[in-house]
Amino acid sequence: MSLLVVGLSHRSAPVSVLERASLSADAKVKLLHDTLAAEPATEAAVLATCNRIELYADVDKFHAGVAELSTLLAQHSGVALEELTPYLYVHYEDRAVHHLFSVACGLDSMVVGEGQILGQIKDALALGQELHTAGRLINDLFQQALRVGKRAHSETGIDRAGQSLVTFGLEQLAVHLPVGEWAAGKRALVIGAGSMSSLAAATLARVGVAEIVVANRTAERAERLAEILVASGTGVKAAAVPMALVADELTRVDLVVSCTGATGLVLTADDVLAAVSRGSAPDPAPQTPAGLDSADAAAGARGVPVGLGSADAAVPAPGVPAGLDSADAGAGARGVPAGLDRAVVARLAAAAQGGGRLTDAGAARTISAVEPDGCPVGPDGRAALAGVDAGSLELHGTWADQGEATAQRQPRRSTRTQADGASGARLALLDLAMPRDIDAAVHRIPGVRLVDIESLAEASADAPMAADVDAVRTIVAGEVAAFGAAQRAAHITPTVVALRAMAAEVVAMEVARLDGRVPDLDERQRAEVTQTVRRVVDKLLHAPTVRVKQLASEPGGAGYAEALRELFDLDPQTVASVSRADAADPLNDDDPGRAS
Repeated sequence: MSLLVVGLSHRSAPVSVLERASLSADAKVKLLHDTLAAEPATEAAVLATCNRIELYADVDKFHAGVAELSTLLAQHSGVALEELTPYLYVHYEDRAVHHLFSVACGLDSMVVGEGQILGQIKDALALGQELHTAGRLINDLFQQALRVGKRAHSETGIDRAGQSLVTFGLEQLAVHLPVGEWAAGKRALVIGAGSMSSLAAATLARVGVAEIVVANRTAERAERLAEILVASGTGVKAAAVPMALVADELTRVDLVVSCTGATGLVLTADDVLAAVSRGSAPDPAPQTPAGLDSADAAAGARGVPVGLGSADAAVPAPGVPAGLDSADAGAGARGVPAGLDRAVVARLAAAAQGGGRLTDAGAARTISAVEPDGCPVGPDGRAALAGVDAGSLELHGTWADQGEATAQRQPRRSTRTQADGASGARLALLDLAMPRDIDAAVHRIPGVRLVDIESLAEASADAPMAADVDAVRTIVAGEVAAFGAAQRAAHITPTVVALRAMAAEVVAMEVARLDGRVPDLDERQRAEVTQTVRRVVDKLLHAPTVRVKQLASEPGGAGYAEALRELFDLDPQTVASVSRADAADPLNDDDPGRAS
């Protein structure tokens, strides 16, 4: 067996490359024909889905096979070889078998344990059979992969693993509250519209979120997922938005679930910090605190820091923080609360005008909701404010220090959600992508809670889904060993058949010679002599042929067939003719992989 697979998938390549490398039905046919026309390959099959493109082939030369299959993939996918090469993976012999069996079980899918891949493997085999590109090895391999996949689903709970991952992530976000109670009435943003994102959206609808917004690079997929959610009967509102509007949606939602195929970050700490800062809003029915006059109350309702006069509520000039009075508008220090350095505010306004986010991150948040220990971005503000230059951070620190006394005299303004479950988070983030979609630094931002694949893996080591995955891996390992042994044993079968055919020919020749020497033997006597000679030959050959099959089934046993041919001087043409006849046998009609 010289099985080789060359391919790329969501684990090795970004979505942009996978989308460009997709194969049409005609392209698959041409790819298979050209693969067989190539010198190293004798049979082939192509497995092409939305998340992977893999070319399987039986080759006689490894390096030549890798070069040829890689070139063919690039040629028929339309992506230049030099661009495609960094994302390609290569598996050979037992590793190739292990890969396909893992794929069939859903271990390599974006949604672990999903069963759709079995139908796609069946389609790949059917195409190879129809085009006569699937020979003995490809037929055996793909049919066994279907059996292994079905065994994994019937003997384990692997098909629940993907569902468990989403549910378990929501449980981690909800902390001590039931997921249904925590999620009820929330507005959620789902980034991505693939298998895992679709599963997450369906789960969110089922647990009771009020509204789901779907953002995806391909707008049609996002719109289709939103339509499915609306028609699901759960009563959830759903809509699709372009990826360009994700930053705006972050200010309006309570929960984000992201699972895309991007190789870079989809949400940075900067994005999340800006959204949390801009998303703070006053209570729906604000009350006038004791001791404040009506002008102060009206100003507070319009978003002006409590304690500023009505004159301070005028609309500021562009680039000037809200609340600066007319006398100092040119310096950028209009209506500064008592105790703040006007020169510092002017410098802060200039920095904000250049950067666009510093006012949200510093000024507005410090005045409205300063944390007891000082800066609202926590003790490690530099890490949370990724991308902000050091000078701006110093200005932010000065603003926070000077504004703390004034801000702490004011009643705290509520965020969008009053309690948000036991976590107290303003924004809950669930990152199901690998590599990650969301910057890990967001966990340092107050009011933000992040759960990602890494934290889920740590928290779920003893979870049922982890046990199911381990069980499937055990099944795959055993099936790979059994398949390899069977293929190696099958490799020596033509040689053993040729040996027995030669022995039968020798028996026939000797019986014919006996007839010439002893012509007086009657039919009963001749039959007895013939049967005796055959029994002797069979007994002499039985132990060696059984043993050589056992040895050939072990790793490194391929050389026993050649040794047998040398020892008995077997005609290579005879062995080859047996191999061809064996390959032409009808396929197993009771194959369970063909039945569904």
